[in-house]
Amino acid sequence: MSYESAVARMFALGHELTQLPSHKFDLEHMRVLLAALEHPERRFPSVLIAGTNGKGSTAATLASILRVSGLKTGLYTSPHLVRINERIRIDGKAISDNGFASLHRLVDEIAEGLVQRGDLPWHPSFFEMMTAIAFVHFAQERVDLAVLEVGMGGRLDATNVVEPVVSVITDISLDHQKYLGNTVAEIAREKVGIIRPGKPVVTLPQQPEANDVIGNSILELGASAINAVPYVPPVSPASGRYFVSSVEKNLFATGTGETGRVSSQYPLLVMGEEIWVESPLVGRHQLRNVALAVAAAVELSGQEFSGITPKTIERGIRETFWPGRFQVICAQAAWPEIVIDVAHNPAGAWALRSALSEGYEGRPLIFLFAAMRDKAISEMAEILFPLAERVIATQPENPRAASAEEIRQAARRTGAEIEAVTNVEDALYRARDLAGTESAIVITGSIYLVGEVMPLVSAET
Repeated sequence: MSYESAVARMFALGHELTQLPSHKFDLEHMRVLLAALEHPERRFPSVLIAGTNGKGSTAATLASILRVSGLKTGLYTSPHLVRINERIRIDGKAISDNGFASLHRLVDEIAEGLVQRGDLPWHPSFFEMMTAIAFVHFAQERVDLAVLEVGMGGRLDATNVVEPVVSVITDISLDHQKYLGNTVAEIAREKVGIIRPGKPVVTLPQQPEANDVIGNSILELGASAINAVPYVPPVSPASGRYFVSSVEKNLFATGTGETGRVSSQYPLLVMGEEIWVESPLVGRHQLRNVALAVAAAVELSGQEFSGITPKTIERGIRETFWPGRFQVICAQAAWPEIVIDVAHNPAGAWALRSALSEGYEGRPLIFLFAAMRDKAISEMAEILFPLAERVIATQPENPRAASAEEIRQAARRTGAEIEAVTNVEDALYRARDLAGTESAIVITGSIYLVGEVMPLVSAET
């Protein structure tokens, strides 16, 4: 089977939530599949990361630290931006086309056999197949450690069949309510499903409803709680080095700070040694994600994973690669400056608004926006659209995507000037024409929009 055929067969299963059946949430079926594959998930240790926002950034940062520390590191994330291979990486390198096709054929044939024998009632879903392929790849390549991002929820997510040596819970907010619950507490109860009895769990203080659920779960399971709030050594302002303000301390503590500028460079006390944190991930919210990654790395260093030192943590943070997260493409030729960010829910929208207020205050902004129909479009629009001089609403090629007209109707209360351009490429060029040389283009609202736009932007700039 060719790579193209393998990808086509995967998407025919129903991409992500497009055709999500209720039986997707059944770990017993995933266990049957993995047993037939000789349990690849048991042949490597793992870190499992759940949360609503920041889990991908946390996973990418932690994987970079581990790689720099000399550990052969697997990284499994979702969804992808441009190519499906991006989801499965070892030491930063995506699985090859041939490798993906070969493993897809293996997993698919075994899955078909299980269905034919009645061991499985139906073929595994898109995400179950992707997860199984990743596990087999990591097992075959004998990774020292795999960093796994939960797809959705946690308790019944396909990734949750592993026994993680460390669990990490990032910020929890409302998203995917149709599947996870209508309150922060209900959603948190799904996320804490990745916590294991007696094992360490790294998290940060957040909304009270989430804190209660996380704290109670840790107590009930006898897990070891690790608070990732960092210790930043006192630094004299006269030295010209970064020091933490009271606003930023509050941000680390709760994740709800909305004012104050935060530098991406600051000293941090790690394992008794001061390091200089320089993260390429922009925005105050990324301070929390970096803190989680650092705390997880320190915990791993105390286990059997040698090579993790303050200096490798410092370098790993600096070398993190995680595109599409407040990624700035400088103006070139006929193109203005472009900001790309995958803010796809209200919490992400607030984070983007905060980052824009730090570096683009007073600058005319043209928004290129798309969203999935099941997202809180009205709320995201109310957060972001007041910043825009003009909004171009568009529709990526995904069955879940809201139409440009649906976005315009959902955002009508914002009073923003919204233009509907259905085709993404046409919408991008329309945004360029409107921006001219003085404005910046902000592309956001859906990871699928970002995925379609990035190759176009790369080709043009």
